[in-house]
Amino acid sequence: MAPNGVARGLRACIALAGVAALALPATADARYAKRTLKVGSHGRDVKLFQRYLTRAGFHARADGQYGRRTARAERRFERSADRRADGRATRHEQRLVRKAARTRAAGDGGSKYEAPATTAGETATLGPDGRTAIAPESAPQPVKDAIAAANKITRKPYRYGGGHGRWEDSGYDCSGAVSYALHGAGLLDRSRDSTGFESWGEKGRGNWITVYANSGHAYVIIAGLRFDTSGRGEDGPRWRPESRSARGFVARHPEGL
Repeated sequence: MAPNGVARGLRACIALAGVAALALPATADARYAKRTLKVGSHGRDVKLFQRYLTRAGFHARADGQYGRRTARAERRFERSADRRADGRATRHEQRLVRKAARTRAAGDGGSKYEAPATTAGETATLGPDGRTAIAPESAPQPVKDAIAAANKITRKPYRYGGGHGRWEDSGYDCSGAVSYALHGAGLLDRSRDSTGFESWGEKGRGNWITVYANSGHAYVIIAGLRFDTSGRGEDGPRWRPESRSARGFVARHPEGL
């Protein structure tokens, strides 16, 4: 084989090896998600779950023993998926973890979010405290009001179901936080869960406000800055300057914005 052919062959072998490393026996997967897993559980299904957790980005040692380390990894996943963070892996959550692992293994493929502002200088910025956001002067009043509302809860913790029973709450989940910001702008009269946001407002990205939602999570970009309960740093409703893939999310926006 010519040198170029050898190089191509090596690259192909490496690629196939990577795919093989991600594959799991069908017989093992058939036993997956047959019971709720919790601290004290052990067995092949636990080991398989730990592998999926790690591949989804929530490292867990694949030893087949569901200990506190695995429970911590599961809680991190639960918070990222806007689920009750109790460290117990229900059958449904195990399937969600497997889906997240396979999506990541296949390559994200989704584009990073882009600031939807129309001209330079029309994006929100983080304030000196690193916690609150400053609205651009040119922004419409509802946009400024949404940012002001979101700023009010940036010291609140993440709490499953928070923001849905009452507007002023002790903590907020992802859709509760998005609802709070939009309510402060007069754009929402009742809170919605993440599934409800999939059909809220108008289809597609807005010029100033875009809500991204799917069945498990919701976040909002206001004047180019992301307001989300998950991301780098502490959990809870925070402004997140880092980008996030929008793959798997439905984009919706309020009419006119």
